[in-house]
Amino acid sequence: MLTALDHVELAVPAGSEDVLRAYYGGALGMTEIAKPPSLAVRGGCWFRTGDVQLHLGVDPGFRPARKAHPGLRVTGIEAFAQRLRAHGAEVVRDDELPGHRRFSSRDPVGDRLESLEAVG
Repeated sequence: MLTALDHVELAVPAGSEDVLRAYYGGALGMTEIAKPPSLAVRGGCWFRTGDVQLHLGVDPGFRPARKAHPGLRVTGIEAFAQRLRAHGAEVVRDDELPGHRRFSSRDPVGDRLESLEAVG
């Protein structure tokens, strides 16, 4: 009965929205989308690119996700890695998934993001 994944939410600390807007909008190239007013009062921000949505929600007990992560499919993974490095993100390559090039990085508050591109 499932038809698609609607969004992924990552926890973020209160007051981090401006730095996250710069990162998700600038480094990742996503577009911020308006939260409904009833949810906007909680803080955080939402982003979209194509059919992909990432919601960044304020968690008072925030701890960055060290293992859990969204897996983002990209094209031109080498250029994307360079773009993230230019925005100050560390890129950690991982060649363990057959048929893919991939790396992980962390957003400015420490949440893990994985980027991957199929090869072949």
